[in-house]
Amino acid sequence: MINSPATNEVSLCERTGASTLARTPSRVQLPARFVGLPGRFALLSLLLAAEGIPFSSVIHKSWGAGMLLEVVMVFVPLLLVFSYAKAREIFQAVSAELRITPVHWALLTGHVAALLAFLGLSLQPTPPSAIAAGFLAGFWYTTGFLALAFAVCTFVPMRFLLRLVRGAGFSWVFALGAAVIARGILVNTTLWNGRVWNPAVDLSWKPVIDLTFDLVRILLRVFLSNVVADRATMSIGTPGFHVEIAPWCAGYEGTALMLVFGAAWLAFFRREYRFPQSLLLIPAGMIVIWFFNAIRITVLILIGVAGAPNVAVNGFHSQAGWIIFTGLALTFAVLSRRLAWVTLVSSTGARPGARFEPVAHNPTAAYLMPFVVLMAAGMLSTAASAGFEWFYPLRVLSAAIALWYFRRTYSELDWRFGWLSALAGVAVFCIWLGLDQFTGAHADNGIGAGLASLSFAGRIAWLTLRTLGAVVTVPIAEELAFRGFLIRRIISADFDSLDTRRYTYLAVLASSVAFGVLHGGRWIAGSVAGVIYAVAFLRRGRIGDAVFAHALTNALLAAWVLMGGRWYLW
Repeated sequence: MINSPATNEVSLCERTGASTLARTPSRVQLPARFVGLPGRFALLSLLLAAEGIPFSSVIHKSWGAGMLLEVVMVFVPLLLVFSYAKAREIFQAVSAELRITPVHWALLTGHVAALLAFLGLSLQPTPPSAIAAGFLAGFWYTTGFLALAFAVCTFVPMRFLLRLVRGAGFSWVFALGAAVIARGILVNTTLWNGRVWNPAVDLSWKPVIDLTFDLVRILLRVFLSNVVADRATMSIGTPGFHVEIAPWCAGYEGTALMLVFGAAWLAFFRREYRFPQSLLLIPAGMIVIWFFNAIRITVLILIGVAGAPNVAVNGFHSQAGWIIFTGLALTFAVLSRRLAWVTLVSSTGARPGARFEPVAHNPTAAYLMPFVVLMAAGMLSTAASAGFEWFYPLRVLSAAIALWYFRRTYSELDWRFGWLSALAGVAVFCIWLGLDQFTGAHADNGIGAGLASLSFAGRIAWLTLRTLGAVVTVPIAEELAFRGFLIRRIISADFDSLDTRRYTYLAVLASSVAFGVLHGGRWIAGSVAGVIYAVAFLRRGRIGDAVFAHALTNALLAAWVLMGGRWYLW
């Protein structure tokens, strides 16, 4: 973000985190018709938006607030619509009970106290000591979570929340998994960060950028008479306040999110929609959110012109995007189920002979939960660690707990392995090192410096847990998700009934590329590894073959790293 002292000129391409602040309101009796579940969600959203917009500029971006917000942007709408579709009757019953349940305004006192602590910690400079910085980040996350929890419980008491969660079953697993994967894909292979396509260099999409600029100019002239628009610099506004619309800020991020959401929604409820006509909903949603992005830029400029440039740049800019996406995603879910030409479901959401009820047995959760928990713990530990990931043990512990929870399901799988899995593991290790030497990209990840600051016992403990995670929990969690689940899930929704040796070339390729993308810059090596692990798995249909191959690769890499101090491979 670049500020010009003379004209308050800014560039619309900075991401910031979210925050909240509230004043304890006086006790008010809301009309009964407004305090059902939808009304209370609306009140909660308004409260968080009103608090977050003016104060997001003080949030520690280096502690991962922006990263978590990106996950929440996809997770919240997915969770709401999937949970409602799975437990419609429970949602309606809870909503009816909430109409006669008073709003607990007193809990806002706890919300304000936790929020003030959260903001106070946000204003503290990062300590020079990595350990102190880690503890400060931990307290920061704790106060932020408490502030959010108090705000939620103000409008929806805990007993109602627990009923909703139990009724929705494992919908949250799918929602969180989709959000985490979407965030990884969007960050590692985003069209706007230059790795695949750089809009500042590749002008093939310039007409779309120009169209955004023209639409903003038209909208501004409805409200302002002194609009200044320079297409050469993509600068637009007034002489006193104007912004520069960077190429990657012309709506591509929102359209990508709608693409992910729309595809996930249609995949999850594909039995309820008509194909191929329902696929038109995806580009329609992308067009709508692109249009609303132009409205967002227009409103941002109007706020700045009205005399609140800091609110416009540091608050509205970072918050309006996820508010728009959440609203449009919910609208997409509701309206799409009422269009007879794309859905097999009636306007009430019910299909003859079909009921949306939580199921007692959900094999999807057993295959995906360890991976989802591992990814979520990884984001938290990375965000709370300044440079060096002090909290890596959180990954190991969380994945181990999830694996233990579903141990009875796993006892039915075939964990045996043979010589082919050993060859597969060695092959992937050689390919991994070969491609790494070919690219020559050895970025410093801070592990060396972090280990140097530890005592001897501390180094041994961290390295032991890091190796344990790489060789045990990571291979099991990832192979259950990508080979045990995803290959068959691409073939059939009833994947658990398929033979473990059943596959299609598309399923193997898609699951392997998805596996590779999650390895960031090493996505090619990751994709090749995914194919080799898939061959090991499908040859006899034993999950043990894939896990052992993966574990052997990681064990060899760990030995290579530890013997030569090649921390960049971790």
